Amino acid sequence: MLEMSHVDAFYGNSRALQGINLQVGAGDFLAVLGRNGVGKTTLMRTILGLMDRATGAIVLDGEDISLLPTHRRAKAGVAYVPQGRGILPRFTVKENLTLGTFAAGESNHDLEGWVIDLFPMLKEFMRRYGGNLSGGQQQQLAIARALLAQPKVILLDEPTEGIQPNIVEQIEEVIIRLNRERSITVILVEQNVAFARRAATRFAFLEKGRVVANGMISELSDDLIQRHLAV
Repeated sequence: MLEMSHVDAFYGNSRALQGINLQVGAGDFLAVLGRNGVGKTTLMRTILGLMDRATGAIVLDGEDISLLPTHRRAKAGVAYVPQGRGILPRFTVKENLTLGTFAAGESNHDLEGWVIDLFPMLKEFMRRYGGNLSGGQQQQLAIARALLAQPKVILLDEPTEGIQPNIVEQIEEVIIRLNRERSITVILVEQNVAFARRAATRFAFLEKGRVVANGMISELSDDLIQRHLAV
C-alpha cells in the first residue's frame, strides 16, 4: 500500500529524516512513536510532500508519488489531519467539509452520509463557523473533512492532543472503526501507548530522524517503550 525506501527529508539544508524504510500494507494501522522532536511530524509531512526537499522513493498503491506536488498526492489517496487541525475559522462547518471533497476521485461533491454519521455533532453545527467550535469539535471536523477526500491512507498527527477527556474516547473509537470497518489504512503519530496497543497492527519508533525499531504491535514490549519513549 505505502512504501518508503531510503527517504531523507530536509528543512533547508538541515536533514530531518535519514534513510527511512517503512512498509504499510493495505488496511494496516501503523502507530509512529517516539519522544518529542524525533521526526514524527516530519515523517507525515514528507509523505504528503510538504518538506523543502526529500529524496528516496515513496510508493502508494504501486505509484511512485515522491515527485508529485502535495495536491496530486491528495488526489492519489493521501489525507492528512495535522497537529492544530487546520480548520478554517471563518468557514462554516459545511464549508470546511466541502473543501475535503475536492480531492475525492469522483466529481460528485455531496457530503457522504456515513462520514457525517461518525460525528453526529456536525449535523447540528453545519452553519457554525469553524473558529467557534471547541478543540474536540474541531478535531472531529478535521477528521471528517479528511475522510471526504475518499483516502486510501489517512495520516493523523496526535489527534487527541489537547482534547477534552470526554471527547478523546469518541475520537479514538472512530479512528479504530475507520480501520476495522472501512479498511482505511491509518498512520498515527501518538504518545498514548495504551491507545497504540489497542488500535494499531504495527508500530515504528523514531529517534533522531531514523527508524530505530518497528514490527507487529504484539512485539511492542515494555523494554522498547522504556528505551525509546521514556524521558
